[in-house]
Amino acid sequence: MSPTNTDFILAVEGLTVSFDGFKAVNDLNFYVDKNEIRVVIGPNGAGKTTVLDLICGRTQATSGSIKFKNRELTRMSEPNIVKAGVGRKFQNPSVYTDLTVFENLEISYPSGRSVFGCLAFKRSPEVIARIEEVAERIFLSDQLYTQADLLSHGQKQWLEIGMLLIQKPELLMLDEPVAGMSVAERRQTAVLLREIAKEHTMIVIEHDMQFVAEIAHKVTVLHQGRILAEGSPDKVKHDPKVIEVYLGH
Repeated sequence: MSPTNTDFILAVEGLTVSFDGFKAVNDLNFYVDKNEIRVVIGPNGAGKTTVLDLICGRTQATSGSIKFKNRELTRMSEPNIVKAGVGRKFQNPSVYTDLTVFENLEISYPSGRSVFGCLAFKRSPEVIARIEEVAERIFLSDQLYTQADLLSHGQKQWLEIGMLLIQKPELLMLDEPVAGMSVAERRQTAVLLREIAKEHTMIVIEHDMQFVAEIAHKVTVLHQGRILAEGSPDKVKHDPKVIEVYLGH
């Protein structure tokens, strides 16, 4: 691949991954701007989650390039990709249910994550201030000392987003963040993500088209590991190919 530098925060070029001859992602080119909310939609099996797995280093590419701020990610380990500023939230919230909201955020604080970091970690005023700031942002200020298993499903999703935010990643990748949420929680999540986008870039996988329309700057439609369509939510919604393979079902 060409070693050219790019102004995009994320530039994916010629990305392919084969599982036993099946191309789950097939020669994908995908470019994301700084502070953009890019929503990826498409039918099941389109390759959406695989793309996130490739970006965060969970799955190795068969060929192609993934550049984050002009650094090639395909040769980096998963922990180093996190250190480079890429955070990932999976479909099901994976919070520590026996810990409080405060403790979940504290355990995610960057200096607390290595063995030596844990040993030297102090609950300094700076750490406490950062935890309180993130908790307010994710609507959990009043629940700081509540055990996480007592939170609603939506609140657990917010807490996990907070656990990413506290690490200050420049790129956040969220897999179906509003699945299983109430209507009110979905609305609040849309507000939250628009607020986060002022300082971070996001790639969001989502099925709820109303939610997509509320948050997306640009939508990418995947089908059989390739891009079927791309553009504004409105443009994509009225694209005959998209209606045929995805929205019509």
